Amino acid sequence: MQRLLLITVGSAAAVWRLVMLSLMCLLASACATGHAPAKALSRMPPLDFQGRVIGHDQVHRLAPTPSLLDVDDVMRNFAHRYTADASSPRQRLRNLHRAVTGSATLGVDYDPAAQGSARETFHAQTANCLAYANLFIALAREVGLDARYQWVDLRPQWTRMGERVAVRLHVNTVVHLTRRERLMVDLDPLPARDITDSREISDTDAQALFHSNIAMDALAGEQIEAAWANAVRALQLSPGMSHLWVNLGVVYRHAGHYPAAESAYMQALAVDAYDRSAMNNLMVLYGVQGREKERAEWELRVTKYRDRNPYYHAWLGDQAAEKQDWRDALAHYREAMSLAPADPGLMFSTGLIFRQLGELKAALRYIDEARRHATLVSEKQAYTVEYEQISRRLLAGQ
Repeated sequence: MQRLLLITVGSAAAVWRLVMLSLMCLLASACATGHAPAKALSRMPPLDFQGRVIGHDQVHRLAPTPSLLDVDDVMRNFAHRYTADASSPRQRLRNLHRAVTGSATLGVDYDPAAQGSARETFHAQTANCLAYANLFIALAREVGLDARYQWVDLRPQWTRMGERVAVRLHVNTVVHLTRRERLMVDLDPLPARDITDSREISDTDAQALFHSNIAMDALAGEQIEAAWANAVRALQLSPGMSHLWVNLGVVYRHAGHYPAAESAYMQALAVDAYDRSAMNNLMVLYGVQGREKERAEWELRVTKYRDRNPYYHAWLGDQAAEKQDWRDALAHYREAMSLAPADPGLMFSTGLIFRQLGELKAALRYIDEARRHATLVSEKQAYTVEYEQISRRLLAGQ
């Protein structure tokens, strides 16, 4: 399933940006760039694995960067055929979206393992989130639309014991229609409450993500040389992405290069001091090395960051709600809102808890506040439906 969502420029960033990366899909956020990370990459040692040494000078040959947005004549004809009668950029976008997603036209299906360029995705008709973004951006630009990559952060999750677990990260497309209006195009729809932040990233960043995905797939297949080459290539393209440094550290660790792995994780933290993935991987590394004092220090830091994360407290509230302990759920959500007071998803969930407690006026107050802070049209509509249902219930009880 795909969707178009209306959003407004200037949507508020989440107070807390937490991203925990899985081994299989370590993507990257657009962090600070500059010369320091690039110099740090040049100082990383070559890969010495099973008697073979691979240096930085071999990376371009082992991990060539494809043209992710190239289109062929078939794709051009497709894009123009289905948008020729559009009277406005908005209509052009909607026509293209229907053509790409419609089963009678192209009908691209979601497959988390289906990576590829725009051209590969068009002809394969399967895509993961990045591959679909490649395809849609290429076709949209072909017909004159201002389409860009967008990075989406999702709410983290925890195990029942409160430990961090990996969460899926997401890339989609955003199309600018006017200075104040843009439409988000998504292959794998996400519940609005799960989105904590979003920001545009460059075409070069997208190429780095492509190499990062290949690196992690290669590592999962124990292809260490390909994993290292693609992890390094990703950082050559976007050295200011902290999570790509984590990827490289993971490759070094699996190759037995523990000092290099530690350096990569530390560089990730130099780029983004709040990168919990780097912290967690340092804990793993120190545990493997038997450096218990350092492992315990980083475990304490991770726990402190977790306790300051609003979505951890929201998760605790969700656990209480599953047990129908609504008072406990409310306490956790109030703590979450104290840490992220402008988050409409937290406001809405708090309103639903008040509804369960029978405190309908409080429920309306929080849900109305959520409506006013929401930036997605679909979000506003969902909140309005709930607001109207509770209003009718309140009137019926008077």
